[in-house]
Formats: sequence, C-alpha cells, structure tokens
Amino acid sequence: MTTIYFIRHSERDTTVQDDDFGAPLTEEGHARSEALVAVFENIVIDAIFSSPYKRTMDTVFPLAISRQLEIQTSPDLRERETGVWLDDFEAYAAKQWADFDYKLETGESLNEVQTRNISALKAILCQFKTESIIIGTHGTALSTILNYYDKNFGLADFWRIAPQMPYVVKMEFDGLNRLNCDEIGMEFE
Repeated sequence: MTTIYFIRHSERDTTVQDDDFGAPLTEEGHARSEALVAVFENIVIDAIFSSPYKRTMDTVFPLAISRQLEIQTSPDLRERETGVWLDDFEAYAAKQWADFDYKLETGESLNEVQTRNISALKAILCQFKTESIIIGTHGTALSTILNYYDKNFGLADFWRIAPQMPYVVKMEFDGLNRLNCDEIGMEFE
C-alpha cells in the first residue's frame, strides 16, 4: 500500500499578480508551513514531491528540512494555467466546473489539468509501491485529482477547501487503485 499526503500550498501573497510561478507565501503562510512539521511528527515520510511553483515548494520545505529529504519537483503537478490574472475568478471557476473542457485561449481546461496531474500521480505510485509520500500541490490541481477519484467532488467542494491553506488530504492506494481518502484537519487563528 502507498500512502499519499497531498498538501495544498499555504497562504499565497496575492499582491503578486504578474508572476503566478514565483508568487511567494505570506508571513502567515510561512508560519503555517512550519506548523506542518508538528502535524507530521509521528508520520513516516519516505519522499517529498512538489509542483515547481515557489509557494508549494516553500510550503513543504520545512517538512523536507525536518526529514532531511530532497524535494523532487514535477512540472506536471503544477497549477492550472489561466494565461491572465482573472478579476472575476468565481465566474471563471464556475464555467470550468460546469464544462471540464472550458478554457481561455491562453489557459488550460480542468480536463487538461486533471490528465497531467493524474499522470504524474500514477508515475509516483508506480515508483513507490509501499511508501508514504508527500505531494505539494495547488487548490485547483488537487480538486481535479479528488474529482478523478470521486465524480461527486465538484464546484461546491472546490469552494469549501479554497480558504484552507494549507489543506491536507491523505489517500491510500493499492497499486493504482485508491482505497480511501481522508482530510487532515488543521486549525489556524
């Protein structure tokens, strides 16, 4: 059995709008990332993977340091590309969840995001058949993964987890087959 802990990045600095790839965490976001070390204190972790985006790397960095593990990046674990900063993100997200193939001319559909994220996940599952793995990810990317395994996961669920930064989901797999899925709650003031 392989256990995957998906960690949606901590609180992003939204004042950085022109550099989605390099957008950092806020000061609170860094503090919450440090808090993950205590959450995982009694959990064996064999490897850490992450989207190459700065905010996901910075979120799992304290865990990597505490476990003396290298963060392995995968560009296929990245967030959805929109191509532009969206002033009305709610309307855009609703269109995408209503039609998984909807996208802006310079962006990606949820179907495309899901396909590449699931491909990356399956590669990790084939490489690590009995280990516990952390994957640093994003809200939309993780939501498409959750939707892949549970088609009932939709827009309302996406909005439910949106303010939770970081957000941790534990999934157990037998080979490529998901056995179960649990949220790991975290409380922040």
